[in-house]
Amino acid sequence: MTQNVYQHQDSKGREENANRARMLISCPDRPGIVAAVSQFLYEKGANILQSDQYTTDPASGMFFMRIAFDLGNLEQNLPALQEDFARIADRFEMRWSVYRAVRRKRLAIFVSREDHCLLELLWQWQAGDLDAEISMVVSNHDDMRGLVESFGIPFHHIPVTPETKAEAERRQLELTAGKVDLVILARYMQIITPKFIEHFTNRIINIHHSFLPAFVGGKPYHQAYDRGVKLIGATAHYVTAELDAGPIIEQDVQRVSHRNNVDELKRMGRHIERIVLARAVKWHIEDRLVVYQNKTVAFI
Repeated sequence: MTQNVYQHQDSKGREENANRARMLISCPDRPGIVAAVSQFLYEKGANILQSDQYTTDPASGMFFMRIAFDLGNLEQNLPALQEDFARIADRFEMRWSVYRAVRRKRLAIFVSREDHCLLELLWQWQAGDLDAEISMVVSNHDDMRGLVESFGIPFHHIPVTPETKAEAERRQLELTAGKVDLVILARYMQIITPKFIEHFTNRIINIHHSFLPAFVGGKPYHQAYDRGVKLIGATAHYVTAELDAGPIIEQDVQRVSHRNNVDELKRMGRHIERIVLARAVKWHIEDRLVVYQNKTVAFI
């Protein structure tokens, strides 16, 4: 019964989104951008549902915009709309993309032995809170196979050792290239190489504790406990070739005290990690993020 209800809600949601699109724009700021985009969509018969914008500096900065709209017969009309919008984009020197809301992004979740972030994503996906398709889970250990397959999701075990890392990456790319829109590192305890990152620029999201760079290396919670920290947290960010230095998407913290031991810090840290990662993934799949330089503009 629960599965049937979920399928019904899913079908209803897809019908509602059939004619919905989202446009992301970035360009040098100047007068007339919002008016030009709004007038263009009006003339095309689109109904604007939401419009958000941000400028780094009205005089000489960058302008960012996210606009959601409905347009009848979107699938048929979208190619002409994109072709015609190119003239406005050229005039304002825009970088822009249009996404159909009904076209779900395909996710690959990479995980090692810790399951808390993976479980949060699976639960939110099952509940319909993550409007995406989980195409696969990839792990360097076989521990999560039963859990993942119980959700009806393909599980791929690809062991990684220093001697087999190149072959493991080749298999990972073979599984994901052209078949996945976003890679999520849900506590995947392996370094992602620049070669792999090139295939998914600004499309790999990682989660880590917020002690970096203060507590680098092993046992960060032990280091934090020894220093008597009063806040612990987590950071979700896009992955770049520079380790743990990509554009930050979301962060959160929780207050702690001298009464919390290492195990309690770990437990609280896991809770923050799972929530922060799920938020970052949700914002990405809803086309709410624009990367500029080494930062993100998040329309949330």
